[in-house]
Amino acid sequence: MKYFEAKGETREAAIENALRELGLSRDDVSVEVLQEAKSGFLGLGKQPAVVRVSYQDEPAPAQRAVEFLEGLLQRFGTPAQIHVTENTEERTVAIELSGDNMNQVIGHHGDTLDAIQYLTNIVTNRQEDDRWRVTVDTEHYRAKREESLIALARKTAQKALKYRKPVALEPMNPLERRIIHAALQETAGVTTYSVGTEPNRKVIVAPEGMEPVKSSAAGSGKPRSGNHRRRGPRRPGGNKPSSEH
Repeated sequence: MKYFEAKGETREAAIENALRELGLSRDDVSVEVLQEAKSGFLGLGKQPAVVRVSYQDEPAPAQRAVEFLEGLLQRFGTPAQIHVTENTEERTVAIELSGDNMNQVIGHHGDTLDAIQYLTNIVTNRQEDDRWRVTVDTEHYRAKREESLIALARKTAQKALKYRKPVALEPMNPLERRIIHAALQETAGVTTYSVGTEPNRKVIVAPEGMEPVKSSAAGSGKPRSGNHRRRGPRRPGGNKPSSEH
């Protein structure tokens, strides 16, 4: 708790002076009257009202993020050194973790790291009117992952052009899908689009002009085809086949 004293001609005026100085609302503070205002006699002995305002000092966004991560990583059994870069103008907090067993923090294709980042963003912005963007990284994983995704996108585009068929990538989160789309945006002869629903939504890399595949057909990377059934010979005057296979 923090405390602030203020004066005013009346009790209410003293409280308003304190709130104005602190930039807080009446609901954010508790007020203790230290001295009631006294008018005195003929101007003599006049005294202002004095109040003491107590309020909870909220930590800065970067501090909230660090405190949350420290507790979370301790519970994971993977304590880490936390380096923070805060940009108040752009309202960003970049956090780099270092230590042992960081592979556990990263998880499969960064799934655990993404979950940690998501939770850290929620905690950091819980009491903020204007959102802060928090990124959490370790061992420069995100830059390395982006490089590998760009390489995968180019390799997949070559495969789609060589075999003249759509190729489906594994399910990815929205950020990774955007990296794939951006990497092939200027590549001649191919197009990209996403199919499926989260968390199994995936990117399809296909030759330009080819009919898009449905999500159900995307797993094999094969173009969509119609449903054909082999029919037996028709009976004379009949509309149904004699047998179906």
